[in-house]
Amino acid sequence: MRRFSIAVVAAVTLGTALSSVPAHAGGGNGGRGLAHCTAGTCHFDVPPGTYDVRVTLGGKAASGTSVSAETRRSLLPETAVPAGERVTRSFTVNVRTPEGEPTGPAGTPGLDLRVGGSAPALAGIEVKRARHARQIFLVGDSTVCDQPGDPYSGWGQQLPQYLREGVSVANYADSGESTVSYLGNPQLWATVRPLIRPGDPVLVQLAHNDKTTDEATYRANLETLVAGIRERGGQPVLVTPIVRRWFSPDGTLNNGTALLVNGLGVDHPAVTRSVAAARDVPLIDLTAKTKALVESLGVEGSKALYLTNEARDNTHTSVRGATAYAALVRDELVTRHLVPTGKVRVG
Repeated sequence: MRRFSIAVVAAVTLGTALSSVPAHAGGGNGGRGLAHCTAGTCHFDVPPGTYDVRVTLGGKAASGTSVSAETRRSLLPETAVPAGERVTRSFTVNVRTPEGEPTGPAGTPGLDLRVGGSAPALAGIEVKRARHARQIFLVGDSTVCDQPGDPYSGWGQQLPQYLREGVSVANYADSGESTVSYLGNPQLWATVRPLIRPGDPVLVQLAHNDKTTDEATYRANLETLVAGIRERGGQPVLVTPIVRRWFSPDGTLNNGTALLVNGLGVDHPAVTRSVAAARDVPLIDLTAKTKALVESLGVEGSKALYLTNEARDNTHTSVRGATAYAALVRDELVTRHLVPTGKVRVG
């Protein structure tokens, strides 16, 4: 497909149901582009970068519309619009290659937006290159990444839906990675680090796969990541790992499996907290927050957060679980002033 290095502004007007009407592309600076919407998907032939998207929703009948992008990233939760009315929503999306996990397939060139919901009604859409967007980078494992297939979902995949126009998520989490492998693979840290700009928050959650990493190495690896982020002018944020859904007989998660203590006795959350304190790094204690949520739901209620029923998997989250955990991260980003409150959806 053709690619253009200049900004693209594309707009389409559709009825209550999506049709194959091609998008009109143009821009005040003479920009060009190729875009169209058909069968629930809108494609914009743009190069990698960061783009602002504005959608107009609604139709003759009452509707409920959601929008996702690329590798199943949730950008807009289902939005209800009364019959005969229109609402406009805006968000910012990161377009990159590979479009999902850094070691995964390249995906489709350009930006693909998928329109879903209980009764989707897309009345218009506009895409243009973002000029002053703030980017949140994610460094993590399979519990964070843009999972390619249902029913799996990482919390980083669900985080964009909580951010308004002007803030995007660049999710460089990758399945199976430890602090050791993330630093050692040129597709990962060596690729991410040069992209960090001054002021960019970089959230680091690596622990699930550090099963054989000793404490000194684990600590040193976190410190290396923190130092590398700061050298680029970024804002490091250490995130303790989400819990595994592994209940003790007393109904709590007070055991090493649930709380990410590896076979060498390394308490990953405790080491992460220690590094954050020693290096004056903001900490999101996602271990504590997910533990509280899982325990509050109990043995049965918490199954829906994970893939317990679908795959007997008590480590990886469902879309419901990833969305709930992303909301916890959103709350911490706001509390710690890592994103402007006006750029975050609080509902």
